[in-house]
Parts: sequence; C-alpha cells; structure tokens
Amino acid sequence: MTSIAMAKVGRMKLGSQGLEVSEQGLGCMGMSAFYGPPKPEPDMIALIHHALQTGVTFLDTSDFYGPHTNEILLGKALKGEIREKVELATKFGINRCNDGKREIRGEPEYVRAACEGSLKRLGIDCIDLYYQHRIDTRLPVEITIGELKKLVEEGKIKYIGLSEASASTIRRAHAVHPITAVQLEWSLWSRDVEEHIIPTCRELGIGIVAYSPLGRGFLSSGAKFIENLHESDARKNMPRFQPENLEANKTIFERVNEMAAKKGCTPSQLALAWVHHQGNDVCPIPGTTKLDNFNQNIAALSVKLTPQEMAELESLAAADAVKGDRYGNESTWKTSDTPPLSSWKAV
Repeated sequence: MTSIAMAKVGRMKLGSQGLEVSEQGLGCMGMSAFYGPPKPEPDMIALIHHALQTGVTFLDTSDFYGPHTNEILLGKALKGEIREKVELATKFGINRCNDGKREIRGEPEYVRAACEGSLKRLGIDCIDLYYQHRIDTRLPVEITIGELKKLVEEGKIKYIGLSEASASTIRRAHAVHPITAVQLEWSLWSRDVEEHIIPTCRELGIGIVAYSPLGRGFLSSGAKFIENLHESDARKNMPRFQPENLEANKTIFERVNEMAAKKGCTPSQLALAWVHHQGNDVCPIPGTTKLDNFNQNIAALSVKLTPQEMAELESLAAADAVKGDRYGNESTWKTSDTPPLSSWKAV
C-alpha cells in the first residue's frame, strides 16, 4: 500500500490555442480493445464517472478502438450535462478493412466521414480535440489538415491534433492550421521523441500528450504482468515483451522499483511522476480499467522529484538500455513523412 496521498488534480493549458484540460488524462482504449476482451460496460462507465469526480476530465479515445465500441461507450458515459465537464479527444485515420488488414487514410472525404461517424457515436455536436491517429504517407499532410481546418470552421471540432507524427510533418501541418497537441509514446523506456519531436512541439507552442506513460503496464509491475495477460492481449506480441528482450528489460523495472521504495511510492507512481516533471506542457494519459490503479495514478501527482532524482531515473532507463522496438515490423504504427505538397496531383 502506497503512503502517497491522492492529489488534487489541477488544470493546465494544452498548447497555445486556448484548450485547457486536467493535468492528467485517462486513456480509455483498454476498456474496449487490444488489452484482452472488452471490460463490463457498467464498470467502465462507473470508472469514467469516478475520474470526472476526481478532476480528471481529459478523456482519450479513437474510432479505431473496437473499432467504434470505445466511442460508443464514452457516448453512453457522457450523456446529459456531464458532457460539459469533459475535454473529449478522439482520433481518425486507421481503417480496418473487410479482410482484417489496416490501412492509413487521410484523404478529405474520409476525414469528413470519420468525423461525422465519431460525432454520432459519441452523441455530441463538437469534438474538443481531433487527432490524426497515424499519418497517411500516400498524400501530403497539408491535404488532410486542410479538411480538418474546414471542420473547425464549421464548428464540428475545436482543436486539431496529430499522433505519432515526425518533426517535419508537425511543422508542415502547423503551417496550414495551428496544431494544438501532439500525442506520442513517452515514458522512462520510450524516449526517442526527446531528440527532435519534443523540441519541435515546444518551439511551435504545441502541447504534448504522453500515451503509455507506464510502458503499457511494464513500469507498474514488471515482467510478471506478462504472465497474467489474456491470450488476445496485443502486448503479448510486442517486441519488448518477448523472452529475448524481457530478461534485459526487467532490470530496468527492478531499479525503478528500488528507487520507488526509497521514495515511499509505487514504481508506477514514480514513472508517472517522471513524465509530469518533464514540463507544464506535458499531459500524460495513463489508461486503466481498475479503480485502484486509477487512484494510484492520480496519487503520482503528489510525488515530487529533485533534479538529482530525475537524473538518476534517466540513467536507469537510458535509451540504449531498453531492448526491443515499441512495435513490430508492421509499418502502420511507425512515424514517417508524407510527400511534398508540390508533387501532389489530385486524382
């Protein structure tokens, strides 16, 4: 049992375009998809309502989670006056084909149809933050952002975001319409974004939303949690959780765990506190389906780290210490650039 008390969840400005959110969000994907079977709907709605009561009002979903079922869940949870208390983020751009394969799409017609679908499933008139979930490398990003700009002008979305975009793509998109937030994987064991993407966001005044800040659960309980995953859990196939990499990676957790014990907190709280200490422009969105885990995550806001402790944590989890890629060989999930606008000829 941790000795860290649950903190009051404050507010923060996300980006420089006017969006304000809770300083920690809630990733909702695992409630419906990818991390084993969908969880019981009443329990998840109760968890979402509990989150709002504690001050966590920034909720993250996507039309790809399910697909569609996670947005439907949130739509049910946010019926009525509750909607006005929430900053709701969803995403488009990953399409599941009839043969089960995935394709990345960013053409204007698709963008508009996806937005209309999300609005309907969520039961809302306007999406607070609408991300391009992955970048379509077949067409210039300017084409996609141009359509999103129209949706802003029509009042269907308030702010535009990008997910897993390269620094050059972020710059090009931002030149068409201000980007409010970039969502990326950032944690003690996913730090490659620190070289180019984070500095680019900060130069342009773009907010940073860190997903999987607990290393998809690894920084909460170490290698042992793999043994308890459902056979359908996508993490079972991720390179970092394979036996040849897990042996080396579990050393990182053990060291974080030792440091957490000295601080009087859990390893997950220490890892989450590290993300919070990256700056007041960073909002982590840890996902969970369990009330106890949610409360522990909120308590991470009370963990204060000195510069020396930050440096020690970073030395424990240096980029070259982590074995295995974030994703497998499938290019769907990788960050990459789009062709220049000058070469584009609409078909």
